[in-house]
Amino acid sequence: MTVDKSLAVIFDMDGVLVDTYHAHYCSWLEMAEPQGLHFTEGQFAPTFGRTSREIIAHFWGKDRFSDAQIAELDDHKEAAFRRILETDFPAMPGVNELLVALHDAGVTLAVGSSGPPENVALVLDRLGVNELFDAVVTGEDVVRGKPDPQVFLIAARRLGVAPVRCAVVEDAPAGVAAANAAGMASVGLLSTGRIREDLAAAHVVVQRLSDISPEMVRDLIAKRLSLFEKGTST
Repeated sequence: MTVDKSLAVIFDMDGVLVDTYHAHYCSWLEMAEPQGLHFTEGQFAPTFGRTSREIIAHFWGKDRFSDAQIAELDDHKEAAFRRILETDFPAMPGVNELLVALHDAGVTLAVGSSGPPENVALVLDRLGVNELFDAVVTGEDVVRGKPDPQVFLIAARRLGVAPVRCAVVEDAPAGVAAANAAGMASVGLLSTGRIREDLAAAHVVVQRLSDISPEMVRDLIAKRLSLFEKGTST
């Protein structure tokens, strides 16, 4: 069944294309410990999906670190993350099959990630799926991280697809909130460290990527379009 080419799916990267939960947490510890900074997994988990620079500023504040120091810590953390991911790259089960199925069905694809472009490039290269995406938006393209919708709105604009005709696949509460704020259909994915209650605001929650199909995307967006046209979209 062919899906309307004016439909789009925007994928978060971390926890959606690749299971980066442990790589990110380990890289945070590698950055924080030499600085004498305390960072627990309980603190880390709710921040998944936000930019590293926002997380640093949130927990340790600009009263402790200058903007230049925050940028240096951010670079250190992300370099450690890429080194860890190069050694152990846990692609999400079914990711390549889903991307190919959507692409072959005529759905336009984009990445909307809070991560730096180097991280996104590493993941897309390792998956071998660069040619399937028509737009890639990274943390370098935005000034406001999730839950602000900026990253997804930029992706929709680059694709030339109206936000209401886009679906977003996300594994983080902040990402789901950003998708909803953008007026897009939100698909919550139960990745590592997530429980269904974390993604309760998503329009639909799936256990695995194989639960998503072109037909499911078409039906979800059609439902959102109907509600939008009636002026009752939430």
